[in-house]
Amino acid sequence: MSRVGKMPIEIPSGVEFSVSGQKIMVKGPKGTLERELHERVSVSVEDGVASVGRVDDTRESRALHGLSRALVANMVTGVSEGFRRELDIVGVGYRAALKGSDLEMQLGFSHPVAFAAPEGITFEVPEQTKIVVSGIDKEQVGQVAANIRKIRPPEPYKGKGIRYTGEYVRRKAGKAGR
Repeated sequence: MSRVGKMPIEIPSGVEFSVSGQKIMVKGPKGTLERELHERVSVSVEDGVASVGRVDDTRESRALHGLSRALVANMVTGVSEGFRRELDIVGVGYRAALKGSDLEMQLGFSHPVAFAAPEGITFEVPEQTKIVVSGIDKEQVGQVAANIRKIRPPEPYKGKGIRYTGEYVRRKAGKAGR
């Protein structure tokens, strides 16, 4: 039995959870999320607790069991609390600013880089060197943060670039061997 898959999912007050066939819909104070689950997985709700089960004990069903439970739990957390990823900008002259709802960054290129906010994602810039990506869909928040990081990933010699807050960038010695 999957250790992750067999754990129950607590549904907080103020969150509506509905199951119709393989389609799951979660509605909360921050918004609404929908997801279609695989046929090998079933979801049931009793007394404010959702549980994910599997149809049979094949390898594929066991693999999908824990995954589906994690996806449903992330939907519930997203509509009630939301998710956020923080990015740091390191480098002389590197900075970010909000232009409306979009992000504009100076990253050492000959031009400023504009990044449009996708549907359901909001940007915050508490400091010029900090970006906060937030939204209700964990997968989308992580992907948008990765796409921003991809514009100028941290390089190993001076450590300049965009990195996740708390990310360790392994430094290398330059030509001089320091």
